[in-house]
Amino acid sequence: MNNSAKWLTLGVLVWSATFIYSCSTESQSKEVTDKDSTATIPVEVAIANKGDIAAHYSSTATLEADEEATVVAKVRGIVETLHVEEGDVVNTGDLLVQLEDEQLKLEAQQAKATMDRLKNELNRKKELYQKELISAQEYENAKYEYQAQKSAYELAQLQVKHTKITAPIDGIISDRMIKVGNMINTDQEVFQITDFDPLLAVLNVPEHEMNKLEKGQPANIKVDAIPGKIFSGNVLRISPVVNAETGTFKVTVSIKDESRQLKPGMFGRVRIVYDTHQNTLMVPKNSVMTEDGTSSVYIINNNMAYRRNVRTGYINGENIEVLEGLSPSDTVVTVGQNSLQDSALVDVVSY
Repeated sequence: MNNSAKWLTLGVLVWSATFIYSCSTESQSKEVTDKDSTATIPVEVAIANKGDIAAHYSSTATLEADEEATVVAKVRGIVETLHVEEGDVVNTGDLLVQLEDEQLKLEAQQAKATMDRLKNELNRKKELYQKELISAQEYENAKYEYQAQKSAYELAQLQVKHTKITAPIDGIISDRMIKVGNMINTDQEVFQITDFDPLLAVLNVPEHEMNKLEKGQPANIKVDAIPGKIFSGNVLRISPVVNAETGTFKVTVSIKDESRQLKPGMFGRVRIVYDTHQNTLMVPKNSVMTEDGTSSVYIINNNMAYRRNVRTGYINGENIEVLEGLSPSDTVVTVGQNSLQDSALVDVVSY
């Protein structure tokens, strides 16, 4: 075989090998591409459903007592008996402290004896005056002396009464400032009484929220000191004046707590519900994606995920209201949507 034939044969062999390798590579590449195009993406989903959803204003506040009274002594004396202790529940008029009253009672008896004597003398002078045996001036003087002594006796009785110190309001003894045997003076503070029912949360609300809030709207509060517990209440009053310096107005929320777990001074998170949409369409909040002001979700149909724009409304807890773009019973992706593209094949792993 000559050289030309040899080179021709070698060329054919090289071309054949290259062609076979190219076909094999293209086939493998196509197989990989086809395999990638049919890969499924695991997702978790939820079904859109209807229910009630509320809009609310949230803020924080320190709880305050609605009524609080500092009890003071009205007479000077020694503490004889304490009838209550810190933490005790008291009602208006309940006895808190008994002061020693022996001396005051003796003074009252003395004042009464003098009053009785002057009364008898007044009656006698009245008869003499009627018989014109004494002057009108003498009779009037006897009358004034009796009236003055009667007032002195009543004052002495009042002093005795004030040795019993009583509660001016309903509430709980929050502070005791005296001990048995202490000498206390007039107007000295002896107890602090706090009315825990209701407690108040005073909020400073931005003025642009004023048209949303009204007296009587329902509210609830959570406090850090009692995790997992929600206490209910309502808007008690709304100030009609906006603070020019802060741009806020005052809203007072009344909180009911029959269990008496809440205490003045506790820090709480208050939520006022100002509107409720009933029987509205909702989906889990984490199913909604927002980009450039546009909200969207992925819905599942025949194991395919399709992106759909939606218009949302109120957000409450874990749910968000969908005003447009979805129908009841649509299945939306809640986990895994960041890995999806429109018309992607998915594998639903959890509802």
